[in-house]
Amino acid sequence: MHKEKSLIEIGLVTLVEGTNEFHFTCNAADFAGRQLAEAGFTREIALHVIAEKSADEITITINTSTLADFTCDICLAPVSKNLTGTLVLSYIFGTAHDADHEGDEDYSRLDRNAESIDITGEVCETLLLSLPMKVTCTDNPDCRLYGSTGYMEENEEPQSGTNTLWHESLEMLKKNIVN
Repeated sequence: MHKEKSLIEIGLVTLVEGTNEFHFTCNAADFAGRQLAEAGFTREIALHVIAEKSADEITITINTSTLADFTCDICLAPVSKNLTGTLVLSYIFGTAHDADHEGDEDYSRLDRNAESIDITGEVCETLLLSLPMKVTCTDNPDCRLYGSTGYMEENEEPQSGTNTLWHESLEMLKKNIVN
């Protein structure tokens, strides 16, 4: 049986006890069948992986960073956003802590004879979890109202000249409540 080569894997043989750092660069097209390109990941993806190894366990921290291309959900203008994500994985060697971590879902079991850990799926999950739920642009004043940079504080008054339909409706509601 032929095993395909993993896109992103950490070689366990080369890990020394303590902190080990790895840097990977890939593209969404490298993740065949995972629909990353359709989700907006069309540019280079930078990965910074930190593997901390002890005698009984390995903790892997995956940091992803990329610039993704979307369309604004309101006005359909093209939008590029910097997306970052972090995921921490914990592995224990199968024979060392069987009794201590029995039923513990925070840890994945790892065979002491394993040569590498494939983190390709976890990288895809981290990228997909970094996608924003709502994409809005900052060029259109109507879109900025809903964007992360456009939220007004509770006590903040709108600046003159920025009255939108929403602000006008709010003012009418305030007048109706007072009267």
